[in-house]
Amino acid sequence: MRPRRLAAMAAALLALLPAWEASAAQPPLMPTPVVGDPGPDGRRIDEHGVFGNFFAAKTPGRRPAILLIGGSEGGLQPGSGGIIGGLVGVGFDVLYVCYFGCPGTPPQMASVPLETFDRALAWLETQPGIDARRIGVVGGSKGAEAALLVAARRPELRAVVVGMPSSVAWPAITATGAPAPSWTLSGAPVAFLPYALASFAKRGVFGLYNDALPTEPQHPDAVIPVERIAAPLILVCGEADNLWPSCKMADEIAARRAAHHKPPPTILRYPNAGHGVFGPPPPTPNPALAQLGGTPEGNLAARADAWPKVLAFLAARLRP
Repeated sequence: MRPRRLAAMAAALLALLPAWEASAAQPPLMPTPVVGDPGPDGRRIDEHGVFGNFFAAKTPGRRPAILLIGGSEGGLQPGSGGIIGGLVGVGFDVLYVCYFGCPGTPPQMASVPLETFDRALAWLETQPGIDARRIGVVGGSKGAEAALLVAARRPELRAVVVGMPSSVAWPAITATGAPAPSWTLSGAPVAFLPYALASFAKRGVFGLYNDALPTEPQHPDAVIPVERIAAPLILVCGEADNLWPSCKMADEIAARRAAHHKPPPTILRYPNAGHGVFGPPPPTPNPALAQLGGTPEGNLAARADAWPKVLAFLAARLRP
């Protein structure tokens, strides 16, 4: 996720949350998601229930592919930079799928059908330049939540990489703040872990998530069944994440896998990084990355260490 969108997401959440604790005559609205053009290196996809931007690598032959799922900024960021460019540049085709805020998708981060991602995978599998046996999923933040839910249902996926992971499904992010599911499956709501609303006044957005985790035993269906994921996993987190406790939730994912005697995930954790920990490193420390935790230098160092490991992992799993 890009620094500008990270900041916008934080501001939007901060604006919404007071409305969740007290009714407001005119509740604040989430920013309208951007539906960006893919630019000259990609093409817009709007077919078979799939809306997104597709980018093909220039390597010859049938290529591995990545389903890329963005965060709660929604829509599609323009161009082919960041994670997209980092993946395409080393030989992966990328479908950057839109799941809300685009034509044919929910307008808000609420009741998003998980079938959205099934259709995206089906589209990838039928593309002539792609080897359908070598597809992975990459997601960050809310997209990590989606990626894990998808991978738990799709055993054919060969690799799963998530940044700032979640171990549970969380509520929707809506204009009114009324409790609603983020996801649906076969038309039914996917259970979610309610926010710890009482913690917002003292601990802000982070408290909503962090202080809700101890209530998991009362909401077992909200826990993502990561033990069903057949593919190897990499989880990237910053211990200074001040949006949600991504490293704590990474540990919960590992513990659940261990309890079900499944191979452990690889956890890449960084003490001085926050919610901007995931993606290719910028050329110099970027203060915007530290708005959601960590320091500019810490986030840069984390990305510089993690991103090559992510690419090596994907290459090992998806290349012939």
